[in-house]
Amino acid sequence: MPLSLDEVKRIAHLARLEISEAEAAQTQGQLNDIFRLIEQMQAVDTAGIEPMSHAQDVVLRLREDAVTESDQRPQFQSVAPQVEAGLYLVPKVIE
Repeated sequence: MPLSLDEVKRIAHLARLEISEAEAAQTQGQLNDIFRLIEQMQAVDTAGIEPMSHAQDVVLRLREDAVTESDQRPQFQSVAPQVEAGLYLVPKVIE
């Protein structure tokens, strides 16, 4: 479904873009090329093809999920202005 020049100008107006006649004609050609490419991709039969999460068969190397630091919460909260039950207390922002 190709766009007309009037539709391109209307879209530019809605986007609050000021474009000249030459820019509108160039944009019309570029958008219509994109729409033709989309039509070509939609014409491909993809029945029976399993969706992929990545274009290549990539396997991530995972590290062991182990604790590497000690709990320093009491030390961090010792310098906080207000703490209650292990939580930082902050002033109310929204009334």
